[in-house]
Amino acid sequence: MVMPSSGPVPPTPEINTAVPHSARMWNYWLGGKDNYLADQEAAEQFQAAFPQIAENARAFRAFLGRGVTYLAAQAGIRQFVDVGTGLPTENNTHELAQRVAPECRIVYVDNDPLVLAHARALLVGAPEGATDYLHADLHEPEAILEAARRTLDFEQPVAVILSGILGHVMDDDEARDLVRRLLAPLPSGSHLLICDGTDTNEELRSAQQEHNDRTPVQYRLRTPEGIASFFDGLDLVAPGVASCTQWRPEPGAPAPHVDSYGAVGRKP
Repeated sequence: MVMPSSGPVPPTPEINTAVPHSARMWNYWLGGKDNYLADQEAAEQFQAAFPQIAENARAFRAFLGRGVTYLAAQAGIRQFVDVGTGLPTENNTHELAQRVAPECRIVYVDNDPLVLAHARALLVGAPEGATDYLHADLHEPEAILEAARRTLDFEQPVAVILSGILGHVMDDDEARDLVRRLLAPLPSGSHLLICDGTDTNEELRSAQQEHNDRTPVQYRLRTPEGIASFFDGLDLVAPGVASCTQWRPEPGAPAPHVDSYGAVGRKP
């Protein structure tokens, strides 16, 4: 079900605090407080097996910051659909984009009821632009896009952001199909931003398998080539698919390899 948040934020569905959720686990790794004991225990078990996971989480967020800033400042994008946005932190998509161009319009999408509970925080943006929140799932691309049309103009380019979300789609063909369906109605000049965990570290692979065996929060680590396949038919922005820290790093900033990769592509 898609629930647009224009006007009053809808009532929050019941939150199952006994089952860990990926958005809340990431919140925990990033030092947030919007998580529960089940999330904390699952996150700590993962971190015990792979201590670099918090560093990877920070690399995700930093990549998102540079990617969104690139899209607004250099690619001229003024409309964004952020699917799997997670819980509000610093430098959310609307803050990054509207810092460059206050008229930017952003639609957030997530299926975690706790994110819906925080939708008011996500909806506070520059008055020149617009923000909206949809309580929906990645597996509903047509419903997401239909609801997003209430805020966005699909005659103009749109950037689709999929940060840390495609790993939750275990089947490669299904994941590629969801990306294709999200991009299909969008005009030339639209962009796709993806970052996800990769299987480039044996310790991480082992930790992820243990986690998948133990909890319902399933995640598929892919090869960098697998991530690149989501950009088939798009023009990759230099440097292409790269470790998140090595995608257009800030001048002079250290860029150690992390086992999450990201890229930005443009629809011809």
